[in-house]
Amino acid sequence: MVTRPPYFAGFDIDQMLTDHPIGDDFLPAFTNMSRDALHDLQEARFLKCVKRAWEIPFYQRHWGAVGLEPGDIKSLDDITKIPPFGKADLMESIAVKPPFGEFSGTDFSNDDHMPAVMHTTSGTTGTPQVLLFSPKTREIQNLLVARAYLFQGLKGSDVVHSIYGHGMVNAGHYMREAVLHFTNAIFCSAGTGVETRSVQQVHIMNRFKTTVIVGFVDYLRKLAAVAAEEGLVPGRDIPIRMISGHFGREDRDEISRLWGGAETFDWYGVGDTGTICAEGPDHTGMHVWEDAHYVEIADVDTGALLPDGEQGDVINTVLFKDDLYPMIRFNTHDVSAFHTGANDTGLVFKRMQGIFGRSDNMVKLRGINVFPHGIGGVLVERSEFNGEFFCRAVRDDHGRDDMIVMAEITAEPSPELEKAFKALIKSRIGVEMPVELHKPGALVDLTEVDKRQKPKRLADERFN
Repeated sequence: MVTRPPYFAGFDIDQMLTDHPIGDDFLPAFTNMSRDALHDLQEARFLKCVKRAWEIPFYQRHWGAVGLEPGDIKSLDDITKIPPFGKADLMESIAVKPPFGEFSGTDFSNDDHMPAVMHTTSGTTGTPQVLLFSPKTREIQNLLVARAYLFQGLKGSDVVHSIYGHGMVNAGHYMREAVLHFTNAIFCSAGTGVETRSVQQVHIMNRFKTTVIVGFVDYLRKLAAVAAEEGLVPGRDIPIRMISGHFGREDRDEISRLWGGAETFDWYGVGDTGTICAEGPDHTGMHVWEDAHYVEIADVDTGALLPDGEQGDVINTVLFKDDLYPMIRFNTHDVSAFHTGANDTGLVFKRMQGIFGRSDNMVKLRGINVFPHGIGGVLVERSEFNGEFFCRAVRDDHGRDDMIVMAEITAEPSPELEKAFKALIKSRIGVEMPVELHKPGALVDLTEVDKRQKPKRLADERFN
């Protein structure tokens, strides 16, 4: 009998697709399921993850610190007894046992360690963090992305152009695997502007008649501008019909217009968890993949769970990570809220609203919580704004905090325009902020939009 290599011996593809249906099997599976049946499914998977977590030093230490013992967690209803954890806890674990930490549940110094896929985060919010996936959890993450794309309308005849980054980060590799392993579409791994120059990217799109773009929205604006400079017209020379990415508070109508009227879809996930939820053709919010994730929304300050409709931190438990690096109550620090009301598609799943910002990047000004990443969604109401911005959180000698909003505009900067932008920000956010207007391209060294898949939007200078 042939011995399978470690990675391919690590999962059962038929069982994975039975547990997490995609494509034509997706809607029948989850429109005919009750919330009670879904709860039972979640509970069985959750308890398997808890059992595994108790075998791992990270969880023994983290849970033991609040007095938890094996056997205390008997059902999904007990989940609130478990303390959340975040990136700081993972980085502490890596410091305790470098370089991989002691949260994985395997010893990589042994030849027969559990097979693993390793990446790191991008480092947008600090030092890059190690990401680890077993063969099974990697492929389930892949199929859940494919579920989103297929639900959104991806077809076998589509040509997909990816602007996700590669290197040590997860996204570019992950999306390629999702499309290659679980769809029949053609995938072009273009990457960021550093990996494939922007001019070259738009000509690749034209040559291969790209129909779908996937990636972060910020770079899409730049590519649209480059296409125009090259005389290429989206919708005619580049037949884009679908964009699947991460819109947050961005103006989706603007992105659609720049790309010839393409239909836009939002989805959300983080490097550790994979895709958590995704928008479907109904465009009524992002459907949470509740067969794979248990999501809670908690108050940013107190940690108390919030009712549907109220904004707070997204706390996620990955229900399929029961082998390598379980993730139980991971505080993403991304801020969102559940939609209220029934799901019009008939799916049993809850729906999440868009991502409003990050609580760990939140700046409190005169009693108002301001999310720097959401500023672009406000500025876009001015026709002069070209989509690029950067914020500087500062503190004066009297301890008063402020946030300077720097924005690129296509018009000539003037005091009158600055006044108009300041008035817009105050009317939408409720607090006045200084505004600096700049010509196109002036902020690129701060945002690094031409180098990073997720541009920088904030420099917190209050504690320098």
